[in-house]
Amino acid sequence: MTFSIVARSTDGRLHGVAVASKFLAAGAIVPAAEAEVGALATQAHANLAYRSQGLALLRTGVAAADVVAGLVAADPGRAQRQLGVVGVDGDGATFTGAGCHDWAGGASGPGWAVQGNILAGPQVIEAMRDAWLGAAAEEPFAPRLAAALHAGDRAGGDRRGRQSAALLVVAKGGGYGGGSDVLVDLRVDDHPDPVAEVARLLDIHTLLFGRPDPKDLLDLQGDIAEEVAALLTAAGYPPGGGGLDAALAAWSGVENLEERMVPSRIDAVVLAHLRAQEVTR
Repeated sequence: MTFSIVARSTDGRLHGVAVASKFLAAGAIVPAAEAEVGALATQAHANLAYRSQGLALLRTGVAAADVVAGLVAADPGRAQRQLGVVGVDGDGATFTGAGCHDWAGGASGPGWAVQGNILAGPQVIEAMRDAWLGAAAEEPFAPRLAAALHAGDRAGGDRRGRQSAALLVVAKGGGYGGGSDVLVDLRVDDHPDPVAEVARLLDIHTLLFGRPDPKDLLDLQGDIAEEVAALLTAAGYPPGGGGLDAALAAWSGVENLEERMVPSRIDAVVLAHLRAQEVTR
């Protein structure tokens, strides 16, 4: 019922799962991940206990292949299960039970595993694998996962059709305000084109919650400061006694861009958003 990719970033800091299915809210069932531990996907006739048990094994340093072997060996329903696991290092691992509906199978390699069942054919797995391996290692991790899922979807995906998709990425302190390890947690539970919708939501997530790249920060001085002050005034946030930083912070809080704020500087992404508001007024 599902196709998914489980992977680790090149530097080992991020782990994630991208999944799609002709099944309601696959994101509530399939993925699990823990920062600096690993990630997994349980699917077909999913065994939800695999999520906590698999992460517990990964937490103790068990290799991905041994996690898969241990989980399925202890499961009398293994013939109907499908599982993908990635740990903090080494190869990913995947398992497809003999009783999964055709077409079903998977592939794995260093830091990744792809798997799917009730697929249009093996080309779905091949497309996901090729998209993942063909991407540059320095590409952002979450979009790379989304691109691999998109490749599988466009190769035929679930042969029954489309309904839901999800993207989960974890990194130590990567969540909102640094208060959690959940960097991305997006779900599309029921939609005619859920993979594309997840990609759209990821673009919004990146805009709102992405951390500024130091090379894209501009000093709030000279012409830039004058332009930002004028734009903020037009938006209803004129710099007052608190100065330009305070006015920009007030505006950004309303626009949900506070994660991109840096004192005395402005992210180029934030400036572009501020300019776009002026155009639409």
